Amino acid sequence: MKKTSTIWGFVFIAFGAVLLLNQFFPNNIINIEYLWPVFVLIPGLSMEIGYFSKKKNPGVLVPGGILTVIGILFFFEVFTDWRFSEYTWPFYLLSVAFGLLQLYLFSKRNKGLLIPIAILTVIALSSFLSMIFNNFLGWVDYSLVVPIIFILFGVYILAKEVIINNKKTRFKRVFLLLI
Repeated sequence: MKKTSTIWGFVFIAFGAVLLLNQFFPNNIINIEYLWPVFVLIPGLSMEIGYFSKKKNPGVLVPGGILTVIGILFFFEVFTDWRFSEYTWPFYLLSVAFGLLQLYLFSKRNKGLLIPIAILTVIALSSFLSMIFNNFLGWVDYSLVVPIIFILFGVYILAKEVIINNKKTRFKRVFLLLI
């Protein structure tokens, strides 16, 4: 039996099962309103499967990774009625970083790819952290945070200096006792 016919067999079974479930649930899942992300996800998965089955042309991993991540994100957004899109926008940046990371991992490991991967990832993660701080730590007065950080850093430097001087003083005492 061919591999492609097996895959198509499972696709038709899954599609039939979803159509059958659609008859029993009032939400009408099989609707273009909910399924349009398939048109983004399928090309992405096709590129991913195409590379991993033949191990040729790793360049398809970049658009494949981007489309796959964005397709999954679109499914999430559609089924949650876009309620979280205010918070999920950094995934668009991470999708590009994911595609480039796949290219880096499965090609000749061009170190130049690590720069855009790192930049995109840092921007996305700092955006997530910014949203978390703004939403969950809204009670914190940020005009006080920076001065407190400076004060703590100064205390750290002074404490480190005292510890170093105490070690030197102890060494001097031990040295003087030995003489």
